[in-house]
Amino acid sequence: MTARTWHGRVFIGVSLDGYIARRDGSLDWLTDPPGGRDHVAVPSTVPALEWDTFYPDVDHLVMGRGTYEKVLTFDGWPYPDKQVLVLSTTLAGDDERVQVVRTLEEAVAALDGAGAEQVYVDGGQVVQAFLAAGLVDELTVGVAPVLIGEGLPLFGALPADVLLELRANHVSDSGMVHTTYRVSRPGAATVEEEAARWPRSPSSPARCAQTESAPRSRTGSCRRA
Repeated sequence: MTARTWHGRVFIGVSLDGYIARRDGSLDWLTDPPGGRDHVAVPSTVPALEWDTFYPDVDHLVMGRGTYEKVLTFDGWPYPDKQVLVLSTTLAGDDERVQVVRTLEEAVAALDGAGAEQVYVDGGQVVQAFLAAGLVDELTVGVAPVLIGEGLPLFGALPADVLLELRANHVSDSGMVHTTYRVSRPGAATVEEEAARWPRSPSSPARCAQTESAPRSRTGSCRRA
């Protein structure tokens, strides 16, 4: 399953105790945290990826049914320029904006057949499945300064340890710690080779003008201006 031409990338937010959402799917702790906290500014010379430096490079998304149904609550469809796959055994395939796939193998075949290059992997169960199958190459995780006690976990059981290489890190004004890792594999491309193959779009802060009503990514950054 790892002989592929596309790059699997995770970009997600998590509470300090490891949850991506409450049990009912709520993200209020991430998208609308209470103010009044005094976070210390921590400088960084190599900032992690943010939405405006991550999303433009993505050509395909794979998400689970829970994430898809959460996205449907946003003000408008946030992925009009991307090919979206929803991995679900029960979802009806009547939304023309997405392609429903029933198994991980079917998702991989669809990505291969479409000539995917950079694939955004979103949602706890989908991230876990892709990690277990060796289909994730990069993870950007935003750790929010909150403990929610219970919820939907980001990570789960794995057949073996997944070793990671730190690539970048910074702290946002909200106190969220953003870190980008590369999955370490024997014979993997060097940092320079990887950069040449997967060039990053230049940062464009204007893309991420955030309002209270704007849909945001699971790292707390806004999804669209």
